[in-house]
Amino acid sequence: MRFGSLALSAPAKINLTLEILQRRDDGYHALRSVMVPVALADELAFAPATRFDFTCDPPALTAGNLVVRALAQIGLADAPLAVTLRKRTPVGAGLGGGSSDAATVLRAAMQGELGPVGARDWIADARALGSDVPFFLADGPALIEGTGERVTALGAPPPWWIVLVVPPVHVATGDAYGRLAASRAAAPPPTRPRAESLSIRCGEALQRHDYPGVLATMTNDFEPIVAEIYPQVRAALDALAGAGAARPMLSGSGGSCFALFANEEQARACASAIRTPPGATIAVVPFARGGAWR
Repeated sequence: MRFGSLALSAPAKINLTLEILQRRDDGYHALRSVMVPVALADELAFAPATRFDFTCDPPALTAGNLVVRALAQIGLADAPLAVTLRKRTPVGAGLGGGSSDAATVLRAAMQGELGPVGARDWIADARALGSDVPFFLADGPALIEGTGERVTALGAPPPWWIVLVVPPVHVATGDAYGRLAASRAAAPPPTRPRAESLSIRCGEALQRHDYPGVLATMTNDFEPIVAEIYPQVRAALDALAGAGAARPMLSGSGGSCFALFANEEQARACASAIRTPPGATIAVVPFARGGAWR
């Protein structure tokens, strides 16, 4: 390592929009989504060592971890590094924690923090690790299209806050896609031209820091299906609505739910009024401000 020990944060994300479009010939679904990093983050530490070692807290998440896979993707699987991951972002909750961990490794390598790795196609590396990983390379809000590889940065985020409710449920993304496909086979939705996309309008409103405009365009195609299948998700959405949130929404394929607020005072007032569903956890955090958009 060129700079000795290194400590990095890997922020979670929320989806202000998530539109699932047609299924492609390669089996992947096209999508449009406006994603925003939030100030809830895993902690990654790298230190010089005599051989490669990886430690995860909790240990149950060590096997197959995306941090190790990301290092292998860029040829550092056997680098003399002691790598420590402390998970703070709930796992399997639609918040992109594992993808952010992988992207944090790639960004550190891109900046030369992990030693020489040579010229690479970093987007291809990110895409190989997961569809959400390219987004986290943008280090800020972005419009995501294709199957996740088309990333349009949307600039510095507004100083807005979210109240996050994480119910005790794991929603399998593949199952959510399967149920959405079955629903659409029974009742095909109308086509959605890009010019009429809520994600495009939401991204434009976000760039203007237009809070009502963003609220009016927030959408998630998974939400009605996931809320119907998982009563814990329905309870989280209802808890936010009961506390006065204007537009509670599912993040990703869930099960985390959130509400958006224009300032910290409003967010904390909502959080204090929530009747927490059994087993759920609550966090109040701002949009994250990455170093690329200060």
